[in-house]
Amino acid sequence: MTKLPEVTGTDLRGVMAYPPTPALPGAERVDAEDTVDLAETERMIRSLIRDGVDAIALNGTLGEGATLTLKEWQDFAGTVAETVRAVRPGFPVFIGTTTLNTRDTVSRMRFLAGLGITGTLLGRPMWGNMVGPVMERFYRDVAEAVPELAIVVYDNTAAFGGIIPRSVYQTLVDLPQCVAVKYAGGASVGFRYHNDMAHTGKSFPLMPIETDWFPAWEMYGEELVGMAWSSTTACGPGPVLALRDALQAGRTEDARWLTERLRWAHEPFLVGQDFMEFAKYNVPLEKIRVNEAGYLKVGKCRPPYTEDLVPEKHVRDTKAHIARYQQVIREVAERFA
Repeated sequence: MTKLPEVTGTDLRGVMAYPPTPALPGAERVDAEDTVDLAETERMIRSLIRDGVDAIALNGTLGEGATLTLKEWQDFAGTVAETVRAVRPGFPVFIGTTTLNTRDTVSRMRFLAGLGITGTLLGRPMWGNMVGPVMERFYRDVAEAVPELAIVVYDNTAAFGGIIPRSVYQTLVDLPQCVAVKYAGGASVGFRYHNDMAHTGKSFPLMPIETDWFPAWEMYGEELVGMAWSSTTACGPGPVLALRDALQAGRTEDARWLTERLRWAHEPFLVGQDFMEFAKYNVPLEKIRVNEAGYLKVGKCRPPYTEDLVPEKHVRDTKAHIARYQQVIREVAERFA
């Protein structure tokens, strides 16, 4: 009998954190080797689990999945797996295996399965834009090749050159390995989200970002959107976890207030002003904001997506965003003391 993932879509509730990959000094150099700060990686995983996130996803866009060497990626994954086993065995962790082809992705997925990792955060090859039938075959192939690994599908319109068609969502529903979708790429709770939800139903959550979680919850309820994704948790998870607690406890006014404060904190940040412009600089802007917040120490970006070519206005706006977020952290601590 084929072994299937131990986690299902209905198991995923709460907040899935999306932190960067910590880097050692000099990681921005073209000749750098072994750039992953494994000590900070261990501290990062321990901190996020200790402070209450419900799952962790790594090595997507902001996790620099595209700029780690294979050895760096393997060393990072190994440290994550060891840390989770030591801190909370079975804690849901999804590590990115997106590559430019199916065979490399399958190889990486098998490596994760050997480590005992829960699953993978998986986009799709993007050298050529995939049409629906090709996407369907890709996800079927990788699921059949490594059936024991759960898959969080990475739906990012900018990174992967377009949307996932509804016909593909129908295929994903039939794959028991698919347990959630990171609904990203500038999409919010609108017509596309609603129509995609109509095809996925209760099979697995289409995870909205934390600033869209409350309206999605009001429209569809916990059974359909019981989990949100959040890279902001890497700047200190308190406000996002407070939103989770308010939603799960039915404290509507607290959830509304928290959503308003989170959105206020994000107002200066480029992601909400011009997503396509943000997509040009998203990796360095994430490192800038996380380091500015100080909850984690994630170092510099790896080439070619380095901070030195980011327009200064974007840097200033990112720091203004973090100043607001730190104010929200203080407000949340006072309100829910």
